[in-house]
Amino acid sequence: MGLNIKLLAKICEAPGAPGFEDRIRELILKEIKACADEITLDNMGNITAFKRGISKKKVMIAAHMDEIGFMVTHIDDQGFIRFHTLGGFDPKTLTSQRVLVHGKKDLIGVMGSKPIHIMSPDERNKAPKITDYFIDLGMPKSEVEKFISIGDPITRERGLIEMGECVNCKSIDNRVSVFILIEVLKQLKKPACDTYAVFTVQEEIGVRGANVATLAIQPDFGIALDTTIAFDTPGAAAHEKVTTLGEGVAIKIMDASTICDPRMVDFLKTVATNKKITWQPEILTAGGTDTSGIQRMTAGGSIAGAISIPTRHIHSVIEMAHKSDIQGAIDLLFHSLTNLTKHKWDR
Repeated sequence: MGLNIKLLAKICEAPGAPGFEDRIRELILKEIKACADEITLDNMGNITAFKRGISKKKVMIAAHMDEIGFMVTHIDDQGFIRFHTLGGFDPKTLTSQRVLVHGKKDLIGVMGSKPIHIMSPDERNKAPKITDYFIDLGMPKSEVEKFISIGDPITRERGLIEMGECVNCKSIDNRVSVFILIEVLKQLKKPACDTYAVFTVQEEIGVRGANVATLAIQPDFGIALDTTIAFDTPGAAAHEKVTTLGEGVAIKIMDASTICDPRMVDFLKTVATNKKITWQPEILTAGGTDTSGIQRMTAGGSIAGAISIPTRHIHSVIEMAHKSDIQGAIDLLFHSLTNLTKHKWDR
């Protein structure tokens, strides 16, 4: 049947900076309203879709709905906006990009910086810094302030396109996982365990939503869904790639914030092998995901791991994932949730 690219595009393109996830949350709620026994929102804005299972053991799946973004910190006398980052940015990815400033209404702006023609030789040779950039709305201060206030969120502007066998958009991290979790919820009729599908907030600034959701759920098992680096491009050494696009869904072994439970790693590998799902191992030495919150924010810890989607050009507006890897993640999560109690979990 193929992937629902129209839905994936809507999810990726919806704004939702950390702490300001309202619009993407509204979209998710519409998509899952008929897919769960119960849907709840907590005070931070996490969505939890509960599906009753055969066993009363609890499994939590987390896909964060926030995207890296910015916040307005200053409007100068000419109407130019200064900003603070919400999430990790490589400054060079901001050059010449369009953004949306979300105030009383959405205003489009462009990232500006000093033109190269008037830079000194020293300035030309230095790597750009976040503080070198400002946002130009093409309006004087008097007009800007009619719509924009200090503290308003800002997101990147870029639509989804299909390129060969891949999809390309801003916020593939982590909206592709939101899409995967929605698609699995639509297929999942009778999970093996009580299943808590959580669309978390504020992951990009410190796994904040997953922490509080885990405290409330107290899961026995946990699976995070997130993107991972695919540095499979020219100049990459074999040991630097982490993952490769098109070579299968990734099963996380570790990242900088979590060593995944070997029992969960073994379970995911077994399911993938038995169901003939192409997979690849993931070891990410920098960066972390909601896995850390699911694993540790519960008494005694949960048996936690992660399903990762290889992604090129991560934390930019041209993030790219392979359609077959996305489908593999859907298949692996679905079969994992229906076979969870069939695995030997004793140490």
